[in-house]
Amino acid sequence: MKVLIINTGGTFNKEYNPLNGNLEVRKDSKALEEFLFFCYNLKYEIKNIISKDSLEMTQDDRKTILNIIKNTKYRNIIVIHGTDTMDLSADFISNYLLKASKNLKKRVIFTGAMLPVSINKIEANINFSNAIGFLNAKPKSGVYISMHASVKNYKKLIKNRSLGQFMKI
Repeated sequence: MKVLIINTGGTFNKEYNPLNGNLEVRKDSKALEEFLFFCYNLKYEIKNIISKDSLEMTQDDRKTILNIIKNTKYRNIIVIHGTDTMDLSADFISNYLLKASKNLKKRVIFTGAMLPVSINKIEANINFSNAIGFLNAKPKSGVYISMHASVKNYKKLIKNRSLGQFMKI
């Protein structure tokens, strides 16, 4: 299987900066490299873009993600994204894919983490691994979210902010 991984930042990629005491979004794919090292049967390409917390994302950032999805040869795409506005970006991408569905058959899975990989690798690894497994099952074209041991259509998996978990609707 061939997968394009679009790395936009988010908590998944945050790392503690001991100089200023802040968690900062890295501009590279270090957080993914450990996971991908063990994906022996996966051909992938990583595109590092935006590198910001999703609360700072703009419509222009979403257009950047969309342009990469539209113009890539890959049908299988994983977007590493901050969890706070993952649903907004998924909706933006889905609206375009629905309009172009006759010509653009793509599977796009948004995933991320509530805790940075640099602090807790388990949650991010589960979310990312589930996305890969889901793509291996060759689902129909569409936009999905992979979080907390579930991969669903992006409208059926939402962030419950009071619990700090993604829940099925």
